[in-house]
Amino acid sequence: MTKSLSAAITGINADQQWLDNIANNIANSNTVGYQSTSIQFADLLYQQSQGAGVPVVGNQGGTNPVVMGSGVRVASNNTNFGQGTMQQTGVSTDLAISGNGFLVVSQGGQNFYTRDGALQLDAAGQLVTSTGAIVQGWAPGANGQINQNSPLTGITIPQGQVASPKETQNITLGGNLAAGATSPVVVTTTAYDSLGSPVPITFTFTPSTSTPNQWSVGATTPTPGSSTPTNLTLSSTTISFNSTTGQLTSTSPITIGGFPSGFPAGYKMNLDFPTAGSTGAVTQFAGSSSSLAVTNQDGAASGALTGFSIGSNGTVQGTYANGTKQVLGQIASALFTNPEGLAKQGNLLYKSTLNSGAAQLGAAGAGGRGTFVGGSVEGSNVNFGNELTNLVLAQTDYQANTKVVSTTASVLQALVQNV
Repeated sequence: MTKSLSAAITGINADQQWLDNIANNIANSNTVGYQSTSIQFADLLYQQSQGAGVPVVGNQGGTNPVVMGSGVRVASNNTNFGQGTMQQTGVSTDLAISGNGFLVVSQGGQNFYTRDGALQLDAAGQLVTSTGAIVQGWAPGANGQINQNSPLTGITIPQGQVASPKETQNITLGGNLAAGATSPVVVTTTAYDSLGSPVPITFTFTPSTSTPNQWSVGATTPTPGSSTPTNLTLSSTTISFNSTTGQLTSTSPITIGGFPSGFPAGYKMNLDFPTAGSTGAVTQFAGSSSSLAVTNQDGAASGALTGFSIGSNGTVQGTYANGTKQVLGQIASALFTNPEGLAKQGNLLYKSTLNSGAAQLGAAGAGGRGTFVGGSVEGSNVNFGNELTNLVLAQTDYQANTKVVSTTASVLQALVQNV
């Protein structure tokens, strides 16, 4: 009878842990990035009171062993890494994981792993979790490229950073010069020198009066300290069109030089023409007016960081006031051979163990890793229906075990009274 009492007590203890697990899941049903857990039970050791009997043909049949169990225990506490519901927040620092993988974060000098993408920036511009763990990834090298073989480092958004100016090297034209025009067409643009200073340039296209389908090209820029502009030197001063197709006969770039003093020595740039017949090519079609314009110039003044975005592969790209974009880093994604072997540390953090395997680091979206979804978080994957069902089962099982205890106690009391 004491066996029934001890077995029932193990059942009560196991059911209490089951109830604890259910309560924890329900309590975290609205916790961003929470993965629900489940309890698995296993029976305890058995005591054999009778061994198996060997059958003797024609004399004695075989008998099965008689064993008595000693109760139950919690064998494992598994984590469900199924996808939680995506919740769009619109917050640029928020990051959800669609598919497999974990964010790598550092706290107290140790690396942990999490699916909690409710991130924020601290006073140092570091991308951190709500509990201060620093999101890890790769910083761009001197060439601006990401090397995923380099050591992990904290992802930092340099607030107030100013992007370096970019010297204009190419100015691209597009549009139409009206066939049969008799008046010059003037096109203006602003280029930038190596210091980011604006360089106004005026192009003048004048139809030839002697050669059909040919236009002369001139360019000027203001002269510092003078009201008279400087005529720039061009490697070619004419452009020609095919009389049948209206397309340029040559799309080779025209080199622009001859800038006045105050500009770097040898300062040059190209006037580019898209390939004839391509979208945006410079043409000479009939029309009442010309539409020739500068469609692009690749220079920029300096500009402060105004915002950033996180791409699906974890690339953090900054946007600057001068219209340029620059890679600020790339957030790492970690995979594990056995993610259920990770140890929960609280604060939605996991730690690798001998049974989880080492973290396999790489870019999101590669090697079986899920993609990142910026401006979103992953909600808890707790299933209320399952938890409420388990709650009823755990309660029933708990009550049944307490019934075994009370019944055994009654039998023992009766035995004592009859002694």
